[in-house]
Amino acid sequence: MKRVVEKQRLGFVATVCADGTPNLSPKGTLRVLDDDHLMFADIRSPGTVANLRTNPGIEVNVVDPFVRKGYRFKGRAKVLDAGPEFDRLAALYSTPELSDAPRRIRAMVVVRVEETRPLISPAYDRETDEAAMRARWTQYYLGADDRSSK
Repeated sequence: MKRVVEKQRLGFVATVCADGTPNLSPKGTLRVLDDDHLMFADIRSPGTVANLRTNPGIEVNVVDPFVRKGYRFKGRAKVLDAGPEFDRLAALYSTPELSDAPRRIRAMVVVRVEETRPLISPAYDRETDEAAMRARWTQYYLGADDRSSK
């Protein structure tokens, strides 16, 4: 699970709006904090953060698009706006690819994972193995399987 999160980094976060409707938002800063927690930085997530301040229930989905497998992480989120823990977590985003991220971070969201479940494409119902699935979707993303032109 950790490998998938760290490798993909992009997760889809589901929260509940004040009016009870769902909110789904991609998060490109998703990381594993420890065995029980995920985290992401609020750089442009005002709706997600507002929802979590009202209702800390959250689900994060991470999927490897090549093997069509991933995980669902359900739990409770804590929003950190300032303080030593905020500073420590925000500093973890000081990397070459995110060099300006720490100064753009408005809040850190820490998710206590309470339940995990695998996500597996129905394509595996046809007994397709992971290597074949990876080859198929690699071809697709490289444009070798461009069905849109047919």
